[in-house]
Amino acid sequence: MSPPEHDTHDSDMDIKDADADAKATELAVSSLPISSLPISSLPIDGKDEPIVTRRELWSYYLYYNGDNGVGPLGYSMTLFQSWATAAGYDPSAGPGTPCTAGPCVVPWGSGTRSVSSVVLVANGLSFAVMTLIFTTIGSAADYGTFGRWLLLAVTVVCWAAQFASMALTSASRWRTAMALYMLGFISYGATLVFYAALFPRLARNTARSRTLREQYDRGEVSREDYEREESLEKNRVSNISTVRVHLWRDAWAAADWGGVAKTHSNIGYVVTLCLNLSILLPLASNPKVNNYTIVLTNGYWVLTGIWWFIFQQPRPGPPLPKGEHYITIGWKQIALALRQYRRLPYTFVYLFAYFLLADGLNTTGTLISLCQNTKFSFSFLQNTYLGLAQAVTSTAATLGFWYVQRWGGVRTKRMFVVTNVVTILIPLWGMVGMWTDKIGCVSSSSSPPFLLSFPTPLHPLTPPRFHNAWEFWFYNVIFGLFQAPYYAFAQTMMAELTPPGFDNM
Repeated sequence: MSPPEHDTHDSDMDIKDADADAKATELAVSSLPISSLPISSLPIDGKDEPIVTRRELWSYYLYYNGDNGVGPLGYSMTLFQSWATAAGYDPSAGPGTPCTAGPCVVPWGSGTRSVSSVVLVANGLSFAVMTLIFTTIGSAADYGTFGRWLLLAVTVVCWAAQFASMALTSASRWRTAMALYMLGFISYGATLVFYAALFPRLARNTARSRTLREQYDRGEVSREDYEREESLEKNRVSNISTVRVHLWRDAWAAADWGGVAKTHSNIGYVVTLCLNLSILLPLASNPKVNNYTIVLTNGYWVLTGIWWFIFQQPRPGPPLPKGEHYITIGWKQIALALRQYRRLPYTFVYLFAYFLLADGLNTTGTLISLCQNTKFSFSFLQNTYLGLAQAVTSTAATLGFWYVQRWGGVRTKRMFVVTNVVTILIPLWGMVGMWTDKIGCVSSSSSPPFLLSFPTPLHPLTPPRFHNAWEFWFYNVIFGLFQAPYYAFAQTMMAELTPPGFDNM
């Protein structure tokens, strides 16, 4: 069955856009000094790299299946916030008084700080550390086998931080909970980045990609057809790694790479949450049930993730240039890249826009998680139900977007724009609460609404909250429907705009 015909004018415009993007990247790379290129000894077409085997691709999917964030991002934050709240007190009543529905503060330095503000500080510090890690050693992962061992190292650190959560059994350990949450958050973020950096190298070495390249080299297909089919192959891998386990075999035979990875991540999300119910329901009255849940979640990731490090084939980058060091090469590569912004306009515009959008999305998600935890009394069970609503819709949406793109002939950029629009609408929904008490966000403080988006030093005590409980369900459904495809298409867009060899930079 062939894809249905679509508007010829739109197709021509898409082809021109794709051709312009590719030519701009090629021109920029070809104009750089050879000595400064990390790709100087890499085959850009990947002819000398091993073809991706079935078990290697499955192990790639399985890693992402377990690396779904349920533990490091969800449960760990809830446990940290829960113990911090239990250790805090109502500032209006003084130390020793329990926190109720109002403000809650904990000792912080020489004074106090609200629990919500402490969680945001932990997130901010984590992002700062991640930025330092990625800018310092991120580019170094393009050389030799450093990237392979780097992913293994950060994965093991994340696993260790999750298993260490078994020690968090009392409110007096809320500072330890904060440290473990940050360690898990930082290492988890690193696993996502260095895992995603593997994607372009894998995508260009699938049997389908290599066949397309050979056909193009022989002149059997036009450049436009080659780029269109190659983009679909990338989206197949990226989208399938986000869908359903029983689709693995079909995905291998299909012709569209980009959503594969995201598909398996969402399947892992569903499986992990359902698996956790086997502990949360029968052990509901056990004081350590939350700790057991985190350990089970992490155990699932260990079981699914270990195979990647066993079956991954060697695709080393070039050796580190003489006189360079892994610690300093990253900053030099950044300086080199910044000097090429005029030659890589599409890449830099995308990176800047993606940074702004991702930063807003991450902050919005953190704030809603804070409110959700407080609203449902830090219940792992309730958060699991809400997570299932998000996971199921994420899986369906990723498959749906993939189907629309494959059979509708829609380019990655257009699909990405659709997800971006909805991403912006999520915080706008919260802003509606500034003018109505029916929907959107509200704060019990008397502060001006525009100051209530974040717990600030001036107004640190009470974070915003949704007017209605059903809005948390609505948020998780909308997030699932559009944010899972957002991450899949973002990965494909970056792969299409990144010159071969600069995958980690």
